[in-house]
Formats: sequence, C-alpha cells, structure tokens
Amino acid sequence: MEPGTQGDPPKDRMVSRRAGRGLAALAAALFLIVTFAFAGWLDVAPAVVLALVLVTGAVWVARVPVLTVHDRPGEVPPDRIGEFAEVLDALPDPVILLDGGRLVVAANRLAHEILGTSPVGLDLAASLRHPGALEAVDAVLGGAARGEADFTIPVPVVRAITLYAARLSPDSPLWPARAVLVLDDTTETKRTQEAQADFVANASHELRSPLSSLIGYIETLQGHARDDEAARGRFLEIMHGEARRMARLIGDLLSLSRVEIDEHVPARGTVDLAAVLGSVANTLAAQADARSMTIDVDCPEGLPPAAGDRDQLTQVFHNLVDNAVKYGRAHTPIRVTVRPVDRLPDSGVPGLAIAVADQGDGIPREHLPRLTERFYRIDKGRSRDMGGTGLGLAIVERIVARHRGRLAIDSTVGRGSTFTVTLPAGDRHRPSVGPLDIRNIAAPGQPPD
Repeated sequence: MEPGTQGDPPKDRMVSRRAGRGLAALAAALFLIVTFAFAGWLDVAPAVVLALVLVTGAVWVARVPVLTVHDRPGEVPPDRIGEFAEVLDALPDPVILLDGGRLVVAANRLAHEILGTSPVGLDLAASLRHPGALEAVDAVLGGAARGEADFTIPVPVVRAITLYAARLSPDSPLWPARAVLVLDDTTETKRTQEAQADFVANASHELRSPLSSLIGYIETLQGHARDDEAARGRFLEIMHGEARRMARLIGDLLSLSRVEIDEHVPARGTVDLAAVLGSVANTLAAQADARSMTIDVDCPEGLPPAAGDRDQLTQVFHNLVDNAVKYGRAHTPIRVTVRPVDRLPDSGVPGLAIAVADQGDGIPREHLPRLTERFYRIDKGRSRDMGGTGLGLAIVERIVARHRGRLAIDSTVGRGSTFTVTLPAGDRHRPSVGPLDIRNIAAPGQPPD
C-alpha cells in the first residue's frame, strides 16, 4: 500500500497532505521566477526577493493544520469511537455520547440493553422518544452545563429512568463528543416505595374485616359467653378461620410485593415444565379427589424448557390449577396442555403456551379485563368462603410479565374458563411437535378476539 493512502494512520495522512501543499506552493514560486526572468519582466534582484517571499509562503502554508473530515466539529474519528466503546462498556450505568447534532457517536452495552436497540449513528430521538428527555439534551447541546429528566420506558416492562446530561468541554478527552448522557434505572427504588405504600393501604383495608371479627368474638367470650361451652367452641372455630384468612392475606401481599419489586429484572435459568406441572398436579391431587375431579396434564416429549425461575413458575401454575379445582364443577376434569409456539407475539422468539382449562360456571365477559386487578372478586362471598384473597391472579400476571410472557383469559358462561400462559423457550431449538395457533391469545387482562 502506498504511503499516504487509506492504510496510513490519521497523523501520517495529515503530514503527507501538508507536505504536498508545501511542495505545490514551492513549485509554483520557482515557475513564476523562471517565467518572469526569461520574459525580461524582472531584474535579478526583484526576482530573488519574489522567490524568497513565495518560498516563505509555501513553508507557512505547509505548517497550517489541515482540517480533515474527522476533525470537523461534531464528528468523531472511527478509531476513537472504538476507544470510547471499550471505556464505556466498563462503566456500571448506561452511558451515551452525542455529537453537536444530537447523533449518537458511542454507547455502552447497558445503553443498548435499556433502549432495546443500538442507537449508534442515529439521532437520539430514534431510540429515545420522550419529549422531556430530548428537551434536556437539546438544552445541554445548546450551551447549558447540565440537564435532567425523568421518563418511563414501557416495553418489555415498564421502567422508570432518570436521564442526566452534561456538556463536554473542548479539553475533555472525549472531545469532539459534545455531551455525555447517563441513564439511571430507578425502577427498583420506585417500585419499592410504591409496594410499601400499597401494602399499607391494602393491608389496612383487607385486614379490617377479619380483625374486627376477632375482636368481637374475643369480647363476647370475655363477657356473657364466658361460661357457655357450646358458644366458646363455635366462636373459637370461627376465630381460627379468620386468623388463617389474615395469614393467607399477609402471605399473598408479601408475595405480590416481592414479585413487583423484581418485575423489571428478567428471570434467568431454564425450567422443565413437565416436571413443574407434574409436581403441581401431585400437590393438588387430594384437593381434586375431594371433589371427584381429575387433573390431566398433556405435555409432549421433546419440548424445549421454558426460560425462567422454577419457584415462580411453580407458583403461577399452582395458583391457576388451584383456582380450576375450586371453581370447576365437581366430577369434571381439569386439563393442562403444553404446546410449542413458533413466534411469540411481542418478541418474535420461539416459546411455549400452557393452558389450564376447567369446566366450571364460566366468567361473564365484562369481568375478564379486571380479573388481574388486586382484590378484584366477581363473587366476594364465594371467594372468601373458598379461602381466596383476591390477589392470586395479580401475582400470576406479574410473574408472567417478569418472564416476558403473556396471560390470556377466555371464558364462556356455563362452559368454563381457560387461562393460557405464553413463555419464551429456554433455547433456540425448533420444537419437534406442531405449533399452537396463538392468533386469538389476548394481552394480559384483555378478552381474546
């Protein structure tokens, strides 16, 4: 490769260009001297003076710095971008570097993950579509020293982000990048605060009734029923039931709080669904036998594992099958089926669909969108009599959301209900059995088509 070609380092190319300009100016000076001398237009002395002036000018031109394409304001040399990326990837927070035109010149791996795409080479607005955040960035690029903005990223789960922007000076080693952005994920902090507030509010509301009952029965036993053996036995049985109801409620509230705090953190690992569903069926077999019901699990061999947390997925399917046992009609089967899915609607990756179907009374369609709300009950009295807290489906939905899946609910009054959970597969291998048609699987809390 010739010197001064694309294989030279940037500094060598700059020196070559300067030398070329100096030689060109010197050649022009000598040409003019010779021409004027032969034409008789100049005497020897003026010709020598002119030659010295032109040579001096050529030397000066050769020393003037050349503004190459990579030195223009707002543009970063490709070799420096590589240096930026290596440094930025070592930082613990998502970091983005912008040029003067708001183009992303470098971003670390965490920034790619939080934005869901690679923003490098694009306007920041292409990957961050939040007016408040863009206004803060524009203010910094316009001369402000610092900027800050709070916003949320809605997919794949809602995240709360605080953006910090700072202007870079020409003396910065990151120059000619003009601004640095740091994205602080405050989701966990805010969820913890919200979970604590919700826990207090919900606990005070839901615990008031059983606590009032306990106080009432205790006062009765301390009063005129003190010596009534029959009343004492009956009251103690009721008090025991109310105390267990409070324990279940507190347990579900704590479980929901833990799930919501970790909802934005993707679950790691793989789960053998056949083993999980078999364990759930065995655990609830006695409860189903008491109502002359069966739990039939259809999980074909050769399916890939699900991506996720075994304990949380066990909790999901335990809740769904437990509800089917409670609300299905006696002497009917509960069917649990697992099928592969070629492409999940949201992510486009292979997945699995797990359906839990009962033959109960069914749920009126107008109630379907609200079933996953906290403490929402269609029949409050029946739910409490069966030991329900109104939190089971809320826990299920949030665990499924953490696993980047979906919960779909379909029900026909008089025929029964089907709860379908779709989850990403734990690997990329194509399933060995036919895929399930998921065109009618609705979003969480929404009725299917």
